[in-house]
Amino acid sequence: MSSILLVTTSQRGKESVSSKLATELAEKLAAKSGVSVVLRDVGNKPLPHIDTDFVSATRSGKTEFSAHEKAAHDRAMEIVGEVKAADIIVIGAALINFNATTNLKGWVDHLAMPKETFQYGANGPEGLVTGKKVYVVSASAGSYGDGPGDYLKPWLTFALGFMGMTDVEFIKVDALAYGPEAVEKSMNAANAAITKIAA
Repeated sequence: MSSILLVTTSQRGKESVSSKLATELAEKLAAKSGVSVVLRDVGNKPLPHIDTDFVSATRSGKTEFSAHEKAAHDRAMEIVGEVKAADIIVIGAALINFNATTNLKGWVDHLAMPKETFQYGANGPEGLVTGKKVYVVSASAGSYGDGPGDYLKPWLTFALGFMGMTDVEFIKVDALAYGPEAVEKSMNAANAAITKIAA
């Protein structure tokens, strides 16, 4: 195994449940396999929103860039490189207003690079980032199960699968606004899942 990529996306810093548990999982997996953890913290250091320079640099097919286009292209390729170098990807994903944070959406936008992470062929789209295991630790104040209210799971599952990452496992920590007993129950379940994965 080459490395474990840890992507944290919450803006809550040390108070973030998703970041805390995702970090614990990544560190336990790293200790077991003897590899390093590469951290991409887009919660505290968000990627820029994609703009005209980004689209021109990544979708136009051009090979000569302005300074701003080159910066946008290089930044996206750095994100792509981190994912390609990792065998395991652990994502801490806060659920905000029923979906992913803009920070996580921005990371996916930078990762979705034509001819790098996906391409179109005679049979339609083909994901180019294969052979990865992805764990997503999602945290939410409410409790939605797999129904309406949690659009993070179906969206992220589809987006990662589009790029070839189809082995995606979710660890949910929910009901965090429902009082101490609900929080304890949810945290215990998440910690048990993490222990089992890292065993």
